[in-house]
Amino acid sequence: MGGSIVPLFVTVLCSTTCALAQDMTPQPGDVKAEADNFSPYAGREFPTRVLWGDTHLHTAVSVDAGTMCRLGQEDALRFARGQEVTTTHGLKVKLSRPLDFLVVTDHAAMYGLMPRLLKGDPQILAQEQGKRWYDMLTSGDESEAFAAAMEIVASLSKPEPPMTADGIVKDAWREYTDLADRYNEPGRFSAIIGYEYTTMGGNNLNRNVLFRGDAQAANQTIPFSQFDSQNPEDLWMALDAFQKQSGAEVLCIPHNGNLSNGRMFSVQTFDGEPYTRELAELRARMEPLVEVTQIKGDGEAHPLLSPNDEFADFETWDRSNLNGTEAKTPDMLKYEYVREALKTGLYLESKLGVNPFRYGMVAGTDSHTALTTAEEENFFGKHSGVEPDPHRWEHVVIEAPDPEFTVMGWQQAAAGYTAVWATENTRASIFDAMKRKETYGTTGSRMVVRFFGGWDFDASDTETRLPAKTGYAKGVPMGGELQRAADGAKPSFLVAAMKDPYSGNLDRIQIVKGWLDSGGETHEQVYDVVWSGDRAPGADGKLPSVGNTVDVATATWSNSIGSPELIGVWEDPDFDPDQSAFYYVRVIEIPTPRWTAYEALRYGIEMPAEVPMTVTERAYTSPIWYSPRD
Repeated sequence: MGGSIVPLFVTVLCSTTCALAQDMTPQPGDVKAEADNFSPYAGREFPTRVLWGDTHLHTAVSVDAGTMCRLGQEDALRFARGQEVTTTHGLKVKLSRPLDFLVVTDHAAMYGLMPRLLKGDPQILAQEQGKRWYDMLTSGDESEAFAAAMEIVASLSKPEPPMTADGIVKDAWREYTDLADRYNEPGRFSAIIGYEYTTMGGNNLNRNVLFRGDAQAANQTIPFSQFDSQNPEDLWMALDAFQKQSGAEVLCIPHNGNLSNGRMFSVQTFDGEPYTRELAELRARMEPLVEVTQIKGDGEAHPLLSPNDEFADFETWDRSNLNGTEAKTPDMLKYEYVREALKTGLYLESKLGVNPFRYGMVAGTDSHTALTTAEEENFFGKHSGVEPDPHRWEHVVIEAPDPEFTVMGWQQAAAGYTAVWATENTRASIFDAMKRKETYGTTGSRMVVRFFGGWDFDASDTETRLPAKTGYAKGVPMGGELQRAADGAKPSFLVAAMKDPYSGNLDRIQIVKGWLDSGGETHEQVYDVVWSGDRAPGADGKLPSVGNTVDVATATWSNSIGSPELIGVWEDPDFDPDQSAFYYVRVIEIPTPRWTAYEALRYGIEMPAEVPMTVTERAYTSPIWYSPRD
């Protein structure tokens, strides 16, 4: 790592943790008031803690993962809490820092099949197909076992389940919810209950489903799977009905729109009909968040959609759909990326009165290893077949019928984490923060980010060591909405970010704006708000590059460029009070070594020039919306 990380670690913790994550400095004012409120923490109700977690992780309970992975849900929970575990292939692994929460989201289809099949569960052996697969897997013949595994995975692409599964799923689900309750420790670690709804076919429409409550609440249902319906609208309706009947609360998080071939954020329904207000309301209610980045590519923006954004082409997977059965065409991109979805949402709102794509931002790993590893130097791959070894960079991760669409190991991103601004580390507090969208996603770095919007932030607000106190007092946080202000007012935004002490310094903070004009057309603009060093924008308005200190040969970098923290106030110079708009923050780090650079150093190998060796880690906050309505 960079030679300056250790001293910066000390400096950052001493001088900047208070600025963003806490509120510690008394404010000047009346002497008696200061005496009565000597403690700066007394009476404070807004969120002061950023909690880190993964909202998307698979274990051996998922059928596809279970054909290779031998780590279960308890291994995943132990690992996320900071304990060392041994991987499927015998490697020792541990996180640099424990997570605050985890959602184990094993696939709903045939939930729990593989562990029970391998154990010879009587419910499975009593069925002809189950007995056949068990005999093949336990025969001692590797080729026969592999053939069985491929058959099992292929069976999930058929319209009917391969065997009677209700009892299997119910038992496995209750084992999981009970385990999550046992590992849930309010104040220290939140084991949030969830699963993944996975659709058949290559055009990805998958969602993660999260529960607010405990096993008693979650056990009133079982995972809704593709065998119930391939239409996500049916999922929303089923979950909405479940909430009304049970009193429990759930939410959905779509992911990998970049692999949906134009279907994830379409303006049409699953069946190709125009959106109705009722369906838009249902989607907005059930899907407050979107997973913006993960192992299978970054989903914020695409260079063809945002040609003026030099940071839009990041870990891009854009050649085909999920399984490589259909080539991607440029017209599909508009309905695949989150920034464009936010813009489309403004358009739909103007037609329907409801915005179905008013998404907050989160991130996840989608690891199928039971290991939520998102740091570049500690990346353990998408599945257990690509754990660290000298050749995993050239292993096949997704094999497509057309070799042009096959995904190789080096194309995996090192995934992401979700940050939540919560009042306490409990399931309820984290879930509630997600519902109000006070969240952001990162590409693995644990930088601290604050974002507030209002009508009267000014430069003096950047001088306080208490940006959160000022932000909540004068505006709304990420995920909030600004209503029409007095004539002539323009929205202003307070932004602040602090580096991850284990990662690179900060290059810049940007605000991404999208808006709808009077003719119904959408637009976007990326503004550099505050940046490191003494750079100035050029004649083209672009800020010069921060530079690059990465030494690929040694997989190190120097934090001699960039800043440990950035804070600024920005007023929208192009504001039109009659136009709906959204604003979100993107924080960019200086370049650091990518996981492939660590791999090349670790095993003494040389990779082709096409393999990227550096990465610019980043964070994406939930937007703040402006509505012209009174």
